[in-house]
Amino acid sequence: MDARQLKIAAAQAALEHVEDGMRLGIGTGSTADEFVRLLAEKVADGFKVQGVPTSERTARLCVELGVPLFSLDDLPELDLTIDGADEVDHSLGLIKGGGGALLREKIVAAASSRMIVIADESKLVETLGQFPLPIEIAPFGMTATLLVIERLAARLGLTGAIVQRPERDGPYLTDGGHFILDASFGRIPDAEALANGLAAIPGVVEHGLFLNMASAAIIASQSGARTLLATG
Repeated sequence: MDARQLKIAAAQAALEHVEDGMRLGIGTGSTADEFVRLLAEKVADGFKVQGVPTSERTARLCVELGVPLFSLDDLPELDLTIDGADEVDHSLGLIKGGGGALLREKIVAAASSRMIVIADESKLVETLGQFPLPIEIAPFGMTATLLVIERLAARLGLTGAIVQRPERDGPYLTDGGHFILDASFGRIPDAEALANGLAAIPGVVEHGLFLNMASAAIIASQSGARTLLATG
């Protein structure tokens, strides 16, 4: 199977967890896109679902394919969220936000009774950090916020560049109008300490460490899709 076929395999396995009538958080990214396409086929056949998208990109795809959408204010408590990840470790710690939707993704995941991550085997890692960690920050005082983040990283023994994500016509803006910093730490031995430290910085809106949030991860490989379950 090629990369897209692996993503489709993970999405198909996740779709088996979606029940008729569910209030469903719908994630962002290339693997989540495949899930939306498969879900739309079931909806066209009469399957009922109430979807809450985690990004404008996902919302556009759902509208195009006929998946019914609601806001999180309409449905503040969700049964399940299906979303992709940029990295997954064996304890189901995640790095997310490569597509810039980490704030909405985390809000939707936190509003859900369960979160299932879908990914191909290239995303499974022993230690988080090879994928640059996205950090969503307020535009106001960006340089001051960056300095505090760099000091936190130094205290935790983390090295690597922390750079503002660019876009063609200037800085990248999230759906919420914020900037993204990408932190190329390479390896994050203590993800919890970093997550807590980032959360305490006033200029940090959110970070891409999703810890103790996923209940399961469906990982697709050439030998099929397997499910990792959260422990504890």
